[in-house]
Amino acid sequence: MEEIHLASQTLFQIGPLPVTNTLLATWIGMGLLFVMAVSVRNTKLVPTGVQNVFESILEFLLGMIEKVTQDRRRAEQFLPLLATFFLFILVLNWLELIPGFGTIHVHTMTGEAPLLRGGTTDLNTPLALALISVVAAHVFAIAALGLRTHLGHYFAFKPTVAGMIDGFVGLLHLVSEVAKVFSFSFRLFGNIFAGQVLLIVIAFLVPYILPVPFYLLEIFVGFIQALVFTMLSLVFLTIATTPHHETAHSG
Repeated sequence: MEEIHLASQTLFQIGPLPVTNTLLATWIGMGLLFVMAVSVRNTKLVPTGVQNVFESILEFLLGMIEKVTQDRRRAEQFLPLLATFFLFILVLNWLELIPGFGTIHVHTMTGEAPLLRGGTTDLNTPLALALISVVAAHVFAIAALGLRTHLGHYFAFKPTVAGMIDGFVGLLHLVSEVAKVFSFSFRLFGNIFAGQVLLIVIAFLVPYILPVPFYLLEIFVGFIQALVFTMLSLVFLTIATTPHHETAHSG
């Protein structure tokens, strides 16, 4: 049975940069997305093939975003970031399900290692995506509400009892921002890594027919995890860019 490693394994180095099997798989996923983007850059009046698929995905995401924000302009502003999250995570999740992915092993300085391993099974990738999501929410909030108004959610500017209470609530908000990063990261990493381990174990025990339903399950899980990450990012973006009095009124 293939040895399972929690951490990714370094294949080689480019100067000071260690290139791991998960990083190599991530580069391949980025390359696929680039090729698909180039293939649909010349839009046609009647979409066909890959362009039709991309337009359907973007229309689905735009409609979903607009339902949450109730604002077409904000939906169009959020679309590029959220569509990138969804497509990037989806491609990385599904890439590792391609037959033969991860079966090629190479010798490294630390021993034998698979040449490719799913990008989202390395905690660094979900962590980076989570940081981008949380920071982007603050950037959009500052652009929409102004720096002072946005910081007012976290820091009290008046030396009064109400201001002290607001300051304490602001500290809780700061803690929740840190919690978001960990929640985003470990949710995506845990589900995808657990799925990879399950497939390895099942393929070792019953290598022919039985793994097929589990592959279908992982296709579904990969899609759901990409959608969940995108939806949570959307919710946080919407909350961050909504004026405080509107949020309180709607609650």
